[in-house]
Amino acid sequence: MLGSSEWPLWQAYDVAVLDLDGVVYVGSDAVPGAPGHLERARGAGMHLAYVTNNASRPPGDVAQHLRDLGIEVEDADVVTSAQAAARLLADDLPEGSKVYLIGGGGLDTALRERGLVPVTRPEEEPVAVVQGYGPDMPWRQVVAGAILVHDGLPWVASNTDLTIPTATGVGPGNGALVRLVADFAGREPVVAGKPEPPLFEETLRRVGGDRPLVVGDRLDTDIEGAHNAGWDSLLVLTGVSGLEELASATPRLRPTYLAADLAGLGEAHQVPVMDGARASAGGWTAHVEGGALRVDGDGEPGDWWRVVACSAWAHLDEHDDPADTAGLRVPHAGRG
Repeated sequence: MLGSSEWPLWQAYDVAVLDLDGVVYVGSDAVPGAPGHLERARGAGMHLAYVTNNASRPPGDVAQHLRDLGIEVEDADVVTSAQAAARLLADDLPEGSKVYLIGGGGLDTALRERGLVPVTRPEEEPVAVVQGYGPDMPWRQVVAGAILVHDGLPWVASNTDLTIPTATGVGPGNGALVRLVADFAGREPVVAGKPEPPLFEETLRRVGGDRPLVVGDRLDTDIEGAHNAGWDSLLVLTGVSGLEELASATPRLRPTYLAADLAGLGEAHQVPVMDGARASAGGWTAHVEGGALRVDGDGEPGDWWRVVACSAWAHLDEHDDPADTAGLRVPHAGRG
């Protein structure tokens, strides 16, 4: 089930590997309260690494966005899947090699940083293909790259996220276009981003740290990626993964810790007391009745989420069928 920490997480871990979309910001706006929570974590001595599967922007642009939101950050604190993808290619290709780019400025910058030459015309004879999110890519660039992948060139994808959070709702991510190319070419890419280990490995190479904690909003990238890297994780409920996804999470997708938002970095985390599939913590009790998850009591939102998760997981492990969460009302921050 969940893990426990008698110390606030910003004391128990020396570096937070923070996802961005859905954790720190959504679109151009900060997640409510996030800048203040991050400043307190930094003040407590925790190093903050801002890590994103989105390969569309160079780290400097991402860092400036964070500074515009009132977050103190250096460009070097931002690590992207584009940088991880470029390292994978540079490890196998001679300096100066031409790489066909299906993507935007973030990948272009990352390739050049590693001594590789991004190109967008097949007649320039690239020796590999790299693919990442680029909102302004012309369709012909995608088609030409797909043909090169079909013809057998080495192919690295920055990530395979099927969705991305936006200011107007969840939209299709890079993984949707990667899937299109894969289906056309009849093969799969090497993946640099979460949930695969290369992006996590690239992060520690760049920012250092001995006790990393992955902080994310997605079970299928951030939390599964933490499992793949052998690191602990904190899921915050401010982005893509919500109540239904949490209740149906298999062990590989379950976080070490759970919090309503980034305030969880400053909290000690206690495991709910379990009695079968009944979970109790902080004034809340969750249980499954007739296949439906029920919660009674009152308290802090973080404890509500923890009892819900543990009760739902106990039920899922026993019955192989997720509990119905349709009747639950999520408490708002500030209660208790």
